[in-house]
Amino acid sequence: MFCGKAEMIEDGRGVVHTIQTTFPLPSVIRLTGHVRRPFHQRRLTRLEVFIRDRFTCQYCGKETKELTIDHVKPRSQGGEHTWENVVSACKLCNRKKGGRTPEQASMKLLSTPRAPRAYGYHVPFQYFYSHEEWQKYLPQQQKVSSATGLRISVPGPGVAL
Repeated sequence: MFCGKAEMIEDGRGVVHTIQTTFPLPSVIRLTGHVRRPFHQRRLTRLEVFIRDRFTCQYCGKETKELTIDHVKPRSQGGEHTWENVVSACKLCNRKKGGRTPEQASMKLLSTPRAPRAYGYHVPFQYFYSHEEWQKYLPQQQKVSSATGLRISVPGPGVAL
């Protein structure tokens, strides 16, 4: 805002005081031009692998928080530590597979491991609906009616009907 690249739409967060002036803390801004963001490759960490695989064992399909990292082609056989060679596996499946490839262990992968999209920063969707002043700028949530099975649009939490 100070450089003219954004303008305040909603004020509601208070102010910041400096020695010479006071700046408002906006809760909603609008960019006045396109801001190019640099491409960020997602880091290969245990948590990122589990998030990519939705906390599901890629061999048996069991959803659990107690997962291990498995190298599809074991490192002992020349496999690399890359997105395309690591998957989430439950302890039982990882032990069963051991230092073999899935084919050698007669196990099948549920999905082919790939590098996740580099979309920058992950913010849980529910976070957006936790701020009342943002509601009029967000799309409506869709819920499935238990009686009819049809999708109905409803405003996000905190929005008056």
